Amino acid sequence: DGAIWHKSKTLKIPQNIKITHIPPYTPEMNPIEQIWKQIRQMGFKNEVFRTLNEVVDRLCDTINLLTKDMVKSITRREWIKSIF
Repeated sequence: DGAIWHKSKTLKIPQNIKITHIPPYTPEMNPIEQIWKQIRQMGFKNEVFRTLNEVVDRLCDTINLLTKDMVKSITRREWIKSIF
């Protein structure tokens, strides 16, 4: 999204990875935003936790429910496929 903290002049990018910047202010285009939406639907909802460890445990449990096919179905956008 062009944020300065998403860029680095010293980052070494492996040859099998291509960096592509999305337009700013487009969370619907950012696949990770859609993954977070799915995680919230699956059980990591707004609630009060007694400790940070409870938060981490719930988040880990919920993330572990994601399957490879689920992640692919959420993140495989035509605009992403067209880049490669």
